Amino acid sequence: MGVTIARGVVGGLGVAMIIASIAFIALGGPGWDLVTVLFLFVPGVIIVTAVILERNRYRSLAAERAGAASGPGGGEPRPPDGRYRPTEERFVDPTTRVSMQVWVDPSTGERLYVPER
Repeated sequence: MGVTIARGVVGGLGVAMIIASIAFIALGGPGWDLVTVLFLFVPGVIIVTAVILERNRYRSLAAERAGAASGPGGGEPRPPDGRYRPTEERFVDPTTRVSMQVWVDPSTGERLYVPER
């Protein structure tokens, strides 16, 4: 929930920067110059793009595209299918304190992060 609110606030800031730069162009006025507009517009576009493209932690592209719910620790919502192999790599998620194991698809190198059971 908190991440969603933060993304909304940051995304809103980016949109506000874009709108402000367009307002500077539309109003013209004596204080208008291209540098001012670019200093608002370019970072605004970068911020909005980053918010839109940001991936949730420890998720495969398939889970991200499908909009599947996060599993424990922000990992995969289900155990990996047969093409993935477990690795010895493990870590503790610093936010949730859930122990995660890394699984790899040997043919593509795609990594999945699955909570240990």
